[in-house]
Amino acid sequence: MAIYVVMEPPGRGEKPDTTVFVRDGFSWLGFLVPPLWLLWHRLWIEAALAFVAMAVLSVVAERLSLGLAGSLLSLLVSLYVGLEGQALRIAALRRRGWHEWGVVEAGRLDDADMRYVMEAEAHLDEQAPAQRIVPDAALARPSQTGMALGLTHTPGKP
Repeated sequence: MAIYVVMEPPGRGEKPDTTVFVRDGFSWLGFLVPPLWLLWHRLWIEAALAFVAMAVLSVVAERLSLGLAGSLLSLLVSLYVGLEGQALRIAALRRRGWHEWGVVEAGRLDDADMRYVMEAEAHLDEQAPAQRIVPDAALARPSQTGMALGLTHTPGKP
């Protein structure tokens, strides 16, 4: 089963069906074509940085005539995007004002959506305003003044 992070938009009341489910885990497309995968998910700055990093690593490898090691250096960028691409998506959504509702465990995206709707309705039913209990300051014991040594002092006892 997969774990999906549920992200809700800033104005949830205005747009009820715009919840985004981000699958937590390795992204194979992010590993195979990092800049394109980042562009597809509208991570413009991250895509530009990945492209520049891959280009710089390729040029450095060519200048130093590293051969296969140069290709493996570019593979590091792909591996990073494959491993952390979903976290980059979540961070980008947070920067845009979205908030994290929670996580849902499901086999497919449709099941995750159904579980989210059921849990969200259950939370709405459970959330009744709790009464806040505030102690009355007039009934508090006056502070004891006196000498205390170490941890043996018990307030209110001579």
